[in-house]
Formats: sequence, structure tokens, C-alpha cells
Amino acid sequence: MNLLNRIQNFLHWEKTPTPQANLLPEIYPHLKAFRLPLILTVLTMMVGTIGYVIIDDFALMDAIYQTGITFTTVGFGEMGVLSDAGRIFTITLIIAGFATFSSAIGILVAELSRGNIVAILKERRMLYQILRLKKHFVVCYHNDYTIEVTKQLRKNHIPFVVVDPRPQIHEWAIENKYTTYLQAEPHAELTMLKAHLSSAKGMISLSSSIADNIALIASVRLFEKEHELPNKYYVISTAENTGDVEKLKKLGADTVVSPTMLTAKRVSAMAARPDMENLLEEFLYKSDNPLDMEEVLIPKYSWAVLKKLKETHLRDMTNTSIIGITKKDGKFLSMPKGDVLITSECKLLIIGTQKDIEVAKVIFRQRMKPKELKFV
Repeated sequence: MNLLNRIQNFLHWEKTPTPQANLLPEIYPHLKAFRLPLILTVLTMMVGTIGYVIIDDFALMDAIYQTGITFTTVGFGEMGVLSDAGRIFTITLIIAGFATFSSAIGILVAELSRGNIVAILKERRMLYQILRLKKHFVVCYHNDYTIEVTKQLRKNHIPFVVVDPRPQIHEWAIENKYTTYLQAEPHAELTMLKAHLSSAKGMISLSSSIADNIALIASVRLFEKEHELPNKYYVISTAENTGDVEKLKKLGADTVVSPTMLTAKRVSAMAARPDMENLLEEFLYKSDNPLDMEEVLIPKYSWAVLKKLKETHLRDMTNTSIIGITKKDGKFLSMPKGDVLITSECKLLIIGTQKDIEVAKVIFRQRMKPKELKFV
């Protein structure tokens, strides 16, 4: 085994991971109906073997073989000369075998028509697809918001899993192109294991019921504590009433979106500054816009810590601009000047193309000062 492990490590072979949720216990109850045919098969083989040994003095292996071909009604012929009693015994064995196989086929057809086993096997295949996802979002409860959210996630190449307890989720998944989905109660721990939550970036609760959102947020935070996960999930929730926003935040939601508040803010912004609102919508929501805006976290070990903004020469190296800084304590500084210091674990709001922003991320994650600074 040690040699095999060394070969696997040398060739970088990886074992196929298995889902955290085991579905075999869910299959076992549907297999109970097959116990009686299986027991009858074993008993018939034992009785047949003993009968041929006693009645016609067959050898043990000949008796087993004769019982097998008789019981399965294959009819290859007799292993030896059968007496009248042996022939009557053979006819009885054939009838018993036919009855046993008929009942087994009937049970099999009944179980397949119910679709329980097939559904579990399909879900097992889905779990292996979900297992391949990394940094994905678990989107709970299908509705109009879910359709629009998943469209945007798909456009931004962000993987996701849709979870809904209703059986119509299979039809909705086909209609709305949910490649990975689960029919399950979102707040259950087994569901979180099936959704591979340990590798997820966060969870989005889009239920219109405040009770569902509360149960889901509490379950996610409890899942974090019980499994001692190093990273905290980013939980996004919706609230129909503005009064529920603070409640959900206190329970552990990182962001709570209220459609009522969003609508009011957008309408008031359009009324006050229609030109600016049109420009903002063009910038943020148009898919073919080359510009993007993103917050970049400065790690503790970054070379840029305690450096002035102008000393980073970020615009010269990446053609991006810093338009805001969020300090570790949450204070936001807009349009910072070049003399502002970059502190540990602050977030820089950077505007530029997606490609240039990615280059900026790589530069700020370095421990040593980048070589490009020598040429600017």
C-alpha cells in the first residue's frame, strides 16, 4: 500500500471524493419488500439441494447444480437418472421457483413505478455534481427573485445550487436552467451536507416568509459552529417589511435586501437625479460594459500595508483607480487622496476592467514589493 500511495502521489492521482451526505439509508426502506423473495430463494435452494441428495442420492455439487437449473427453469437436463419421487420433487421445485420469481418481478415493477429508488439514484448523481462546486452560493426557495438572481450568477460565472422543498423543483430546474438543485428543506442539516455547504461561499434566502428566513439563518450559523468551519458564510436574505431588516441582521444575516426599500430609493433617485441614475444603471447592470467595480481586501501580510496610496503607483501598473476605502472598523472614505495610508485588512474600492482588477488583487496579495515599481 505504501508503494501504491507513493506512485499515486508521484503521478498526482486523486481519489474521487464522496458527498458528505450518504443516501444509502434512504434506499434501504424501499428494499425491504425484496426480503421475502430473497428468503424464499435461499430456502428453496437449500430444500432442493437436500431433496436431491436424499431422494436420488446426488453428489452435493450435482444437487446444487440440479436445483439451480430447475429452480430458474433453465432446463439444461438432468444430472442423473431421476426416480418418480425425484420427478415429482422437480415439478414442485419448478412451480416454487416460478412463484418466487413472479413475486420478485411484481415487487420490482411496483417499486420502479413509484419512482422512489430512481429518484434517490438521480439525487445521488446530482450530489456528485454539486461536490465539484467550489465557492458556490446555495440559493434557497424558488420564486421570481430566484430566477433573476440565478440569471445574474450564471452571467458572472458564479456556481450555485437551488434548494426548494416542493416537488415541482424538477420542472422549474429544467425551465430555468438550474444545472444543480435539490428538493429538500433548506434549513435541515442533511440538506446543508447535500448542498456541500462546507465549500460554499454563502447562502441566499429568498423566501417571502420571515419565519423561513429566520430558520435558515439560524441553521446556517449553527452549522458553522458545530462543524468548526474556519470561514464565515456570507448570508443574504430578503425581507418583505422594512421592520424585519434589522431583525434578520441581528440574527446573523450579513446583508438583508428589502424590495420595498430598494424600490423607494431607486424611484426617489430617478426623480431627483434622472441623468445620474441612468448613468449608474448603464454602468452597473449593462452586461457588455467593460468597466467593473470591486472591493479588494488588503491582507495583513501585504507589502502595501502602511504605504500611502500614491506610493503604490496602482494606476501606472494596472490602469485602475481607487475611489474608496473601507477601514477595518467599517468607516468609509470616498475619493481618498494620495497621502491616505493603506491599513491592514482594509478594503479598497477599485474601478477598472475585470482583467486589470484581477492584476491589482495579485499585486496586493504579495508579501514583497512588486518588481514593476522599479519601472514607474
